[in-house]
Amino acid sequence: MKPIIIGIGGGTASGKTTVTRRIIENLHFDDLIILQHDSYYKDITSFRGKPAGEINFDHPNSLDTPLLVKHLKSLKNHRSINKPIYDFTTYRRLEKKEVVHPKNVIILEGILIFVEKELRDLMDIKIFVDTDADERLLRRLRRDIMERGRSLESVMTQYITTVKPMHLEFVEPSKRWADVIVPKGGENQVAIAMIAARIRSIIDGDREKP
Repeated sequence: MKPIIIGIGGGTASGKTTVTRRIIENLHFDDLIILQHDSYYKDITSFRGKPAGEINFDHPNSLDTPLLVKHLKSLKNHRSINKPIYDFTTYRRLEKKEVVHPKNVIILEGILIFVEKELRDLMDIKIFVDTDADERLLRRLRRDIMERGRSLESVMTQYITTVKPMHLEFVEPSKRWADVIVPKGGENQVAIAMIAARIRSIIDGDREKP
């Protein structure tokens, strides 16, 4: 069978990872891999000497989406990839790469995964996680301060200057490309169970093909 690609998009800290985990729990299926669009951020050296504070990391141009597209096509054709590893504290890609082997289900997470048509067209199911803006901000503050070593001031400045404007310009409009919109994120057990059932039906259907 050709690998199935499931895109899980939504705003910053909307709960995409939680939804992914809940879907996997409902699937009872381990022949899958998870890729994050965030792994494909361009190295800070690609921005011609700009300091990190002046780079808009929430714009589609900050991501090496063509490389992600290339990697997904390779995985769809049952070829392994060397996935980049991005360090969020230094804004650089590590020299070391992660070898990812093809699986029958590929879950792709990211804020901007529905923006680029070439990437969008590779997906078999597109899911948008819709979460209240205030809740997303609080989650992002906790994540960036505790996990990525940022200061409160830098996180708030980034949110006001780039995160919120880019959400309104790119992320929110991309919702229209979703096949399924999941309100309340990982708490929405009904939606998650329905999505998992749909994925299982696709997998079982492909297995039955001669």
